[in-house]
Amino acid sequence: QVQLVESGGGLAQAGGSLRLSCAASGSIFSINAMGWNRQTPGKQRELVASITSDGSTKYADSVKGRFTISRDNTKNTVYLQMNSLKPEDTAVYYCNADGVQYYVGSYYSVGDFWGQGTQVTVSS
Repeated sequence: QVQLVESGGGLAQAGGSLRLSCAASGSIFSINAMGWNRQTPGKQRELVASITSDGSTKYADSVKGRFTISRDNTKNTVYLQMNSLKPEDTAVYYCNADGVQYYVGSYYSVGDFWGQGTQVTVSS
């Protein structure tokens, strides 16, 4: 199977920076798109940023100019550099990988996967 493991969350002050990482592991052949989403209690999960295998990116309006998504295809890893953090960025951040082509034994499969989430807290 495929697992996504996030790291880099924690506590930051307003105006500060954090860098999130998410590594996909398993018998992976390729990954189409990877991204970051966030969720706060009582609200729906929202897309923060995404990046395709060829490097095309998409950002939520609320993070444009402050967050940068990147990926290392050789490591099946996606990063989110978060600068100029605001208290409203406080959330659990989830990594996702779409269109993952992978092997389970001798079988080929395609699927979408999510990480467990990492807490980001920004104090004012």
